[in-house]
Order: sequence, then C-alpha cells, then structure tokens
Amino acid sequence: MNTQKVLSLVLEGVDSLGFRLDDMGITSKLNRHNIAAFLMAEQKHLEGEWDSLQAKVDRRRSQFEHLTQQVEDRADALIGPVRAQVNRFRASH
Repeated sequence: MNTQKVLSLVLEGVDSLGFRLDDMGITSKLNRHNIAAFLMAEQKHLEGEWDSLQAKVDRRRSQFEHLTQQVEDRADALIGPVRAQVNRFRASH
C-alpha cells in the first residue's frame, strides 16, 4: 500500500471520528485541518530545537578548538627554546 493511500485512509478516519464526536457534542476540534496545523506547529518547534542543539554543538566545538590552539601555543612556547638549544648543540658537535 503506498503512502498516499494510507494518508487518505487516515484522514478519512480522522474526519469520521471528528464528525461523530461533534454529533455527540463532545468536541468540534478534531479534524484534519486542526491536526495539520498541530503537526506544522510541532514541526517548527522541532526545527527550532534542532537549530538550538546545532548552535550549542558549534559553540562547544569552537571552545574546544580554541583550547586546543592555546595548548599547542603554550607547548610551542615551552618546547621551542629547548628544541633550539638541542639543534645548536647538535650543530656544534
């Protein structure tokens, strides 16, 4: 069964249920339009949550890269003079 047939069947069921509930005086809020609006709102909500998570990940990645660069710079500052002395010592012998 293809997705279009399934979707049509589901929407017909929702409409039928909505009509029956409305006839019984329970609610008139269950119909395909309200469900579609709810799904669209939830989709936007999830997109916003995803964007927020991506921003947090990007921020942490940037912080990690900055910290890594600082460690490399400090290691070069400490090891650089020692390396220069070793190279001079090798060159003189």
